[in-house]
Amino acid sequence: MHLLGIQSGFIILTISSYSYLFLEIKKAVRLGPWPLARKGQFTTLFLVALLAWGLFVTFWSLSGWMGNFLVFPFNVLPILTIPFISILVFSFSKTMNDLLLIIPNQKIVQLQTFRFFVELLLWAMYLKNQVPIQMTFEGQNFDVLTGASAPIIALLIAKGKISKTSQVIWNILCLALLVNIVVTAILSMPSPLKIFIDEPANTIVTLFPFSWLPGLLVPLAYGLHFLSLRQLYLTREKMLK
Repeated sequence: MHLLGIQSGFIILTISSYSYLFLEIKKAVRLGPWPLARKGQFTTLFLVALLAWGLFVTFWSLSGWMGNFLVFPFNVLPILTIPFISILVFSFSKTMNDLLLIIPNQKIVQLQTFRFFVELLLWAMYLKNQVPIQMTFEGQNFDVLTGASAPIIALLIAKGKISKTSQVIWNILCLALLVNIVVTAILSMPSPLKIFIDEPANTIVTLFPFSWLPGLLVPLAYGLHFLSLRQLYLTREKMLK
């Protein structure tokens, strides 16, 4: 695959994944018990927040600040911390609690399928000598298992063939796979923390549009796990009442 094709792949995958998320959130808002004015306000704010963050990640990488490893870790710190804190707060908010009781469980899990295509794009980048081997499923990245299993788990949820305990275990295991590749990616960057000697160093993820991987797709992945686990807790709590 040509590098331009890989770039286009990241753009299309990111936009389509977030569009799916937005439509599911919008649908839940429409079916929810909130007043009409609040529904419109929340939907607008949610869309603006997504677009604003996407623009920030794009600007941060295009400006060259994200790729300035002379100031590591401050070049990547905003990309790692801002979405993590925001998603954590959002996932445990009363607003999100209301929506999670409406969104079907399988819809959140199903969206994790995008991670399978992320791994294919990373592998294509490795073949073009753009990322080191440990960033792919030929090395230390096993996140492809999440993307491959997500549609199966979603189907089992829809058919009522999988327990909530099994869903919790799946989410935790897949989160562990995500943490593994994120740590591997950081330790492959040209910084004092670099321990992987394979070349090239992991710098391409600081360039647009590849910056959308750590800035948008990784937060989407762990955000969906947070939402899924929170949803399982809320539905269990509701059943016990």
